[in-house]
Amino acid sequence: MAARERHDPIAMSEVTAEMVQRGRGPTAEEAARRRKVARDVRSARERLTSSIGLERAFDYELLRVYAQYRIGAFLPLVVLACCIAAASVFWAPALLSGAWCAGVLAVIAANTALSRSFLRQDPEALSLPASRRRVIMGEVVQSVAWALLVLMLFQVEAANARTFVMFVLVIVAAVTTMLAATVPLGAYAGLLPLSAATAALLCLSREAESILLVGMAVCAQLFFLFLSNHLHTSTVSALQSRAEKDAIFGELEQAKANSDEARRRAEEANLAKSRFLATMSHELRTPLNAILGFSEVMKNEVFGPHSSASYREYSTDIHDSGLHLLNLINEILDLSRIEAGRYELNEEALQLAYVVEESRHMMTLRARAKNQTFRELIDPTLPRLWADERALRQIVLNVLSNAVKFTPPGGEITIKVGWTSSGGQYVSVKDTGPGIPEDEIPTVMSSFGRGSLAIKTAEQGSGLGLPIVKGLVDLHGGGFQLKSRPREGTEVIVTFPATRVMDALPALAEDVPVRPVRAA
Repeated sequence: MAARERHDPIAMSEVTAEMVQRGRGPTAEEAARRRKVARDVRSARERLTSSIGLERAFDYELLRVYAQYRIGAFLPLVVLACCIAAASVFWAPALLSGAWCAGVLAVIAANTALSRSFLRQDPEALSLPASRRRVIMGEVVQSVAWALLVLMLFQVEAANARTFVMFVLVIVAAVTTMLAATVPLGAYAGLLPLSAATAALLCLSREAESILLVGMAVCAQLFFLFLSNHLHTSTVSALQSRAEKDAIFGELEQAKANSDEARRRAEEANLAKSRFLATMSHELRTPLNAILGFSEVMKNEVFGPHSSASYREYSTDIHDSGLHLLNLINEILDLSRIEAGRYELNEEALQLAYVVEESRHMMTLRARAKNQTFRELIDPTLPRLWADERALRQIVLNVLSNAVKFTPPGGEITIKVGWTSSGGQYVSVKDTGPGIPEDEIPTVMSSFGRGSLAIKTAEQGSGLGLPIVKGLVDLHGGGFQLKSRPREGTEVIVTFPATRVMDALPALAEDVPVRPVRAA
């Protein structure tokens, strides 16, 4: 019983299928799912280690953008501070305005220097929380320096001085929130001293208009804070989009690398296949020639009759089987040369009608054995065609052989040769056979592919005829078309372009001298 289980073909096939499935490794979908899971895990780990809830790369990018904003705003802020100090001379002593301006410029220079230092450091060696704390502290100090303008003009009784200070604080609040938009805590910290200084102006305001202006200034600063948050959200969205595009580009580069590697391996495998076929063709043809020669001698009873009639029948079978095997080897070699691009065309001027007629004559004996008839519609006035005679003959013979093979006894095969609408030439072979289902046409056109009809009727063939035909037609720059429906027959149309018709080719100039060819 155990021995029967070990040799059970169904059990063995299931085990083999399972081993093959395991040997294939993960599918493309499984590999993509694993990459996505790994990317999500890495992203979640970076978010947990980040203090702002984003990935470390985003955290660094936001600080980098802030530093670039600060460096770019250095000169405008210097000019703004100098203009404000110059305008404040109308209400405050020049020495006090100069001291205030010097303090503001020192803070601006310090923040700019910190930003430059941040950009020069290695991103991997940076402590992002410490850098963010320095940014927040720098924003607070700079805002306090700007807000000291209120204390400088606090003792001034002129209403226009307070209005000037209020508008300065509004402008500085707008600048601060926009520059620190990528660091929200820095924007909040920078706006707090400015808002406190603006609210302090209420202590000096007595009129309703002044109180209203101060309230509007505070609302404007809060509006700038809202814009800063919106700008932060837009910046994060832009960084996320860029990160997604970078990830896609990385996957595309990886896919391209995998494709290049697969192509290299395919080329190596194709080269190995070509070498194998070239070697095996010689090794197989040598004994085949001996088999064909000796079996033909035995079949024809050259050295005398056989003692038994069965020997002659056996020798005939051996000879026919050897011929079939030789034809199969030749077809495999032809297909491998076509696929490798090593099939060389020996082109010359040919009469397409003549080649078709010769091929039809060669197939007449097989068609007569099945009581089939040929119907020919050939244009005898066709000009010559520039093509390879052996390839052209093989194209027509393969197509006619398929038609004779699959057309039932008593059927009809129609052969047409004529002009195409674009000025080329075509060959059409249509039979009255059972036809091919539409879903089986790709199988028939593939190498070693055979339709269900060929399998059911056990027709002899390798399934290489039509692929070889299509390959040879492609080498000539022509077109191949297979039309078939069940119970309506099959039609194969082979077209050659107008550039291969001799009448369409330009003639050689008569005044061009022909150089003699020297012997090597």
